[in-house]
Amino acid sequence: MTDVVSSEKRSQMMSGIRSKNTGPEMIVRRELHARGFRYRLHAKELPGKPDLVFPRYRCVVMVHGCFWHGHDCHLFKLPGTRVDFWLAKINRNRQRDIEVREALQAQSWRVLEVWECDLRASKKFGYIPLVDRIENWICAEGT
Repeated sequence: MTDVVSSEKRSQMMSGIRSKNTGPEMIVRRELHARGFRYRLHAKELPGKPDLVFPRYRCVVMVHGCFWHGHDCHLFKLPGTRVDFWLAKINRNRQRDIEVREALQAQSWRVLEVWECDLRASKKFGYIPLVDRIENWICAEGT
């Protein structure tokens, strides 16, 4: 299927997608902050600059977009154009996710990945069940 916008416009649109302070990330941040959690954002000294760092609990939360991280869910669909480029890019992102997780765990950090599709599915419940699970995971010792 051909793209409905020009390649220049598509390039402009894709370059405008943020890697920090995304909609899903902001939802998790607001909900956890409202529950009294305090955290650091995008700590440069940690591998992968995790989205949320909870030094008190020695854990990090990474909020992943399903497309960019190649999640196996209904939100991920490989583009029909430049398939080789997108496969390589998404596979690099997946490999980087594994490397970052391993590097953080090697430094004794617990790592939780929250997926965009989980947030979308939780939207109709006001995010309460998902944020409850995140809170329980953060507060759990040695998980």
